[in-house]
Amino acid sequence: MMKRFISSVLVLGVCLTPLTVPVMVQPSWAQSQNPQVQEVQRLIGQARQQQQRGQPLQAIETWQQVLAIGRQFKERELEAVALNSIGFNYNSIGQPQEALKYFNQVLPIRQEVNDRAGEAATLNNIGFNYNSIGQPQEALKYYNQALPIRREVNDRAGEAATLHNIGSAYNSIGQTEEALKYYNQALPIMREVNDRVGVATILNGIGVVYDSIGQSQKGLKYYNQALPIMQAVGDHAGVATTLSNIGLVYNSIGQPQEALKYFNQALLIKHKVNDRASVATTLNNIGVVYNSIGQPQEALKYFNQAWPITREVNNRAGVAAILSNIGAAYRDTRQPTQAIKNWEQSVKITLEMRSSLQQENRQKFLASQGATAIALTSLLIEENQADRAFQWINIATTADLADYTRLIDAKVANPQAQKAIDEWNQKNQQLQYLRRQLQDKFSENLSRQMRELDTEVNRKAEEISRQFPEVAELFETTPKDIAQLKASIAPDTVVIQPVLLTNIGNVANTIALFVLTKDSLSVKKIPIDPTEFYKLLTQYREQLQNTGDTNFAITGSKLYDILIRPIEDQIKATSAKQLSIIATGKLRYIPFETLYDEQNDEFLIQKYPVNYLTRISTRSIPNSTLQGGVLALGNPIPRAPQNLSGSEEEVRNIAQLLPRSSAYIGNAATLDQFKTQAPRFPFLHLATHGCFQQGGCQQLGMEENTLLFADSQFNIRDAALLGLQNTRLLTLSACQTAMQANSNGEEISGAAYIFERAGAQAVMASLWSVDDSATKDLMVEFYQNINKGMSKNEALRQAKLSQIDRHPFYWSPFILIGDAR
Repeated sequence: MMKRFISSVLVLGVCLTPLTVPVMVQPSWAQSQNPQVQEVQRLIGQARQQQQRGQPLQAIETWQQVLAIGRQFKERELEAVALNSIGFNYNSIGQPQEALKYFNQVLPIRQEVNDRAGEAATLNNIGFNYNSIGQPQEALKYYNQALPIRREVNDRAGEAATLHNIGSAYNSIGQTEEALKYYNQALPIMREVNDRVGVATILNGIGVVYDSIGQSQKGLKYYNQALPIMQAVGDHAGVATTLSNIGLVYNSIGQPQEALKYFNQALLIKHKVNDRASVATTLNNIGVVYNSIGQPQEALKYFNQAWPITREVNNRAGVAAILSNIGAAYRDTRQPTQAIKNWEQSVKITLEMRSSLQQENRQKFLASQGATAIALTSLLIEENQADRAFQWINIATTADLADYTRLIDAKVANPQAQKAIDEWNQKNQQLQYLRRQLQDKFSENLSRQMRELDTEVNRKAEEISRQFPEVAELFETTPKDIAQLKASIAPDTVVIQPVLLTNIGNVANTIALFVLTKDSLSVKKIPIDPTEFYKLLTQYREQLQNTGDTNFAITGSKLYDILIRPIEDQIKATSAKQLSIIATGKLRYIPFETLYDEQNDEFLIQKYPVNYLTRISTRSIPNSTLQGGVLALGNPIPRAPQNLSGSEEEVRNIAQLLPRSSAYIGNAATLDQFKTQAPRFPFLHLATHGCFQQGGCQQLGMEENTLLFADSQFNIRDAALLGLQNTRLLTLSACQTAMQANSNGEEISGAAYIFERAGAQAVMASLWSVDDSATKDLMVEFYQNINKGMSKNEALRQAKLSQIDRHPFYWSPFILIGDAR
């Protein structure tokens, strides 16, 4: 059962320095120019009336006339006023990128005329704008420039506002300690300038931070300080929001009846102030509480009231959450058909929304929305609908990878497709801005604008998918037909996809093992203790990386008994000659070929060749027409800490094994050389560092998602521009990845997915950095086997088997992802 609150609306999001039109500065023109002065004053009055009447487009036209006059007579302050006002109006119609163009023109003018207060206000407004479009890191740059100037000009109110905004930005990126530091600096200044609304807002914000880090009682203390101030100043919306936040705390500390008391008080106020979005949120939250105390029928009453209102105000995340909660209530009242129907709708909306989020918001959203897909999959399996369960889990897996490509802003090869995606992103960014505005304050006009733009964005996505099939996966939200998926599986191949069905309320924690061939699909659910299972995965990864630890076989046999033994009979019945693993979550960090069958004293690789798939895709793999030959680059920076001395011999030996090969070492191993030569070779071998771990590789001085060349670090987001259309295999023989608590291995599968989309049939990469002498031996043998005519997968298997008596540290990290033929 999901117990999800739509809490995003419950946090006071008041920006204390909203974008404003500055006071008009009279131009110091000559007496003969009085008619122009009068015309400017008339136009400014007209523009302000248009703004008050809610006519921003007309106001923009009028301000453009003011701007033209200001430029004609070189009146810089007038020019700044007009530019700022145009930006303000573009913001009001949900075009923040357009607004930024104008605010960025204001800044140098404020600096030129030495208007320090105006400069600080403009910097703050630019920061505010970046924050509103989901770029808090960029916003911080401008807030931090504004803050010292506001102190310099002794603008205490402005200083407090900027401190608050910095705190809000830090909170939005999860840096709660920094957020509290700035909120606590802002609070006494806000009290000093006697801004009671500001004081209450900051108190509420501090409460939200403490609540988010699990210090609910401390959060409650701040909410209870904010509440009487909100009541005293007559801020009804603020009162309702704070009451809701108090209700959330009481629910989280196990006092549901107290939570209901506060939610019901908040609901009355929200009805009175006609805050439809918040009414829906509170109805949903009341429903969640009733479901949590075992009253799903009562919960359904509230969910069914919340759902149509949430649709009306175009809060799609809210709709997805409520549908998820309705599904949970139906499941708990033993109505599986209704539960499945609502969960499928919820997941579909979630998949659509994932594709449209800004980079900084995406990770938080993905983390909070994954439970519904897991619950849906689990229930479909229970209802003997394995085919349908796999269809949903396959598209969710693909969406994970598509999200990763968006997260690092990966490019596509086709310039027309890239242009279409860029245009879609701009429209979509505008849509997200309108959604946030609508959640803050509902209006019929804004709702109509958003519906029209939503239709346009969805139509554009369908258009791009039809016109450019190679990028369709970025926009797909409907599961592929299971017959199509099975038809794309290679003959004699068994696909295994383990899916962790954990952390979803009162559903039993299990791992689902899907087994697919061209002709069949089956699934088994194996009960697990998630905490113990994750410990086992972490322990195993550590053991595999430690050559002095000989207990890897014990741990590997435990994992074999969970992941392979329950489906061994199905695998044998298919007479499989190939195992293809679709690993998800933290399973992506584990080389399955090392799993140890204690009964038969064999590693899995001794039974079958093992390769990995990022997902099952119906997209056809391009066939390379190039014959033989490997382009090998090695040790591009032959000095510490990036030196890979053994890779030089590795590259020379590999280049000698296949005819028509070329090798570039040291200073010659440049990105430019690689781009020039790559289209001529079916095999590309990079014996260089690749950093794919979150936060980068500090010991190597490398940023995350980069490959090291002699002349630069190449970000894989631009992989589509490398000319990999004829590439059978791209080998990255010195990768760096790390199993981290907050990561699900997307950096491994995501990198492979990006190179696949860029044209490579397969990618060979390492799960951890290996001794370069051992790497050299394995890679030389691999290419010798390729030269003998073996498939990529069999060539890698035989190379590994030649070192099977060594610790798995040396041979197991190299995995083949993609087409194994």
